[in-house]
Amino acid sequence: MPVLDRRDLDFLLQDVLDLDALFTRPRFAEHDRASVAAMLDTAEKLADDHFAPHAAKLDANEPTFDGETVHIIPEVKAALDAYCAAGFMSAHADYEHGGMQLPHTVSMASSAIISAANISTAGYPFLTRAAANVIAKFGTAEQKATWLGAMLEGRYFGTMALTEPGAGSGLADLKTQAVPADDGTYRITGNKIFISAGEHGLSENIVHLVLARIKGAPAGVKGISLFIVPKILGDGTRNDVRLAGLIHKMGYRGTTSTMLNFGEGGGATGYLLGEAHKGLSYMFHMMNEARVGVGLGAAVIGYAGYRVALDYAKTRAQGRPPAAKDPSLPPVAIIEHADVKRMLLASKAYVEGALALCLLGARLVDDSETAESPEARNRAFQLLDLLTPMIKSWPSQWALVANDLAIQVHGGYGYTREYPVERLWRDNRLNPIHEGTFGIQSLDLLGRKIFADQGKALALLAEEMQKTIQAAPPAFEEEAAALANAIALVSKTVAVLGRAAAGNQLDQALANSAVFLELLGHVVVAWLWLRKASVAEEKSAGATGDLAAFYDGKRRACRYFFRWELPKIRPQADLLQSLDQTCADMPIDAFG
Repeated sequence: MPVLDRRDLDFLLQDVLDLDALFTRPRFAEHDRASVAAMLDTAEKLADDHFAPHAAKLDANEPTFDGETVHIIPEVKAALDAYCAAGFMSAHADYEHGGMQLPHTVSMASSAIISAANISTAGYPFLTRAAANVIAKFGTAEQKATWLGAMLEGRYFGTMALTEPGAGSGLADLKTQAVPADDGTYRITGNKIFISAGEHGLSENIVHLVLARIKGAPAGVKGISLFIVPKILGDGTRNDVRLAGLIHKMGYRGTTSTMLNFGEGGGATGYLLGEAHKGLSYMFHMMNEARVGVGLGAAVIGYAGYRVALDYAKTRAQGRPPAAKDPSLPPVAIIEHADVKRMLLASKAYVEGALALCLLGARLVDDSETAESPEARNRAFQLLDLLTPMIKSWPSQWALVANDLAIQVHGGYGYTREYPVERLWRDNRLNPIHEGTFGIQSLDLLGRKIFADQGKALALLAEEMQKTIQAAPPAFEEEAAALANAIALVSKTVAVLGRAAAGNQLDQALANSAVFLELLGHVVVAWLWLRKASVAEEKSAGATGDLAAFYDGKRRACRYFFRWELPKIRPQADLLQSLDQTCADMPIDAFG
């Protein structure tokens, strides 16, 4: 059984997200359903032939460092070479840069297939594409000519070097320094930690995008600049960037996690990217892309675990129905048991909802860049900006629950390395922390995305949800009404919190922001399930066999989400509206 259901992916792209509408736009005019299908077919073949076969081996044989060289099993380079040769690294890029100008939605769908097969190996091109996109947007013509082409060809890989030992999420405290040199470059000195893909032998060069403070720059985030710092300089000499050691994580074991020292020999050569002191805003371009990518990775790791558990449940015989008293009767497949169905249905609702959320984000990227009018592009950007914290965080929370349920479905076998579900859980457990913790994303959502713009983007989102409510078929009248009530509850909750924030109670209003993120995420995913179920209801007319069962699965998963999951928001809203300070008021010494 494939770890990602292609029929589900096609359903999302074609029937729910209306990919065909993109092909009428000039940027994507050379593409159609056939070219997209060919790209996805190639991604599936790459995943099956080059990525999935070594996923377990890479997890068991993580990269090592002998003091001079990082050693990685050879299957990783072979897979990445095949990936780059097939054009996936540059699939989204402009024709002039050797790309295919595929919609971002299709590029994300391809990434979903590859990442579901082997998230560790997929991490290297993911980071490279994100770094390349920053250079493409903010780099000079010379910088693009020097770095961009080689990165999109896959000859150079990329990283983003933000975190320091004393400055993780609090980037205002970073210490890495940049000193201007006489030749227009800068000498970078400092230490970076948890830099994914920071050292390896998989490419000719590694292009680090490094946040640093130019000597004499103001304190805080306003004094941060962004620099291109390559591992190998243009004359072929090694730059002053050294690996201090590898970090050994519980998951993503095949993606090197590194501690890097810049400037042990006097200063690494760096090239200022964009304007001085605007580095954090440039890096946020990459960080936001990375956040969507983390959400997608979380969704498909959960999806992979669900599919493995589903296959296991269909083939594992154990126990008998409660009413079957005769011990001579043969045991049934465990999927016959109601509680196993509960776990699988919950998992299906989580992972398919998470994938829909991530691909909606990709569709909004395409609309923000290529929609017919400036107004439509701006609307898409506002929606994407609002949804990004949820796209990163909701899959990272709930697809991980699906991985946990996959272990439970396997019973005792789920804890063993003979089955992949424990490895998938370990991989996914990193995603609630990757690219900003749940709490940080919730502060961004409530404090910046909702309070800062006085709820304007949230109003746009409510408008989109109302369109789905109005179009819902009679069979989903119950769900449409529940979604309308949920929107009203969100509006009331935001009003209460907003008044508190405006009345010198900002700390109190934001104290439980993580609860708000979970609440709004559930409402958004409920909306997407109603969209999917409405389409499935329409298309199921005349469907038979497996296709009829496929559409029935969408309708039933939607019903599950509305009856089992969406009601969770009511006590959350009550808690938020009460401005409860139980957690915030806990004295430090009372923890013991």
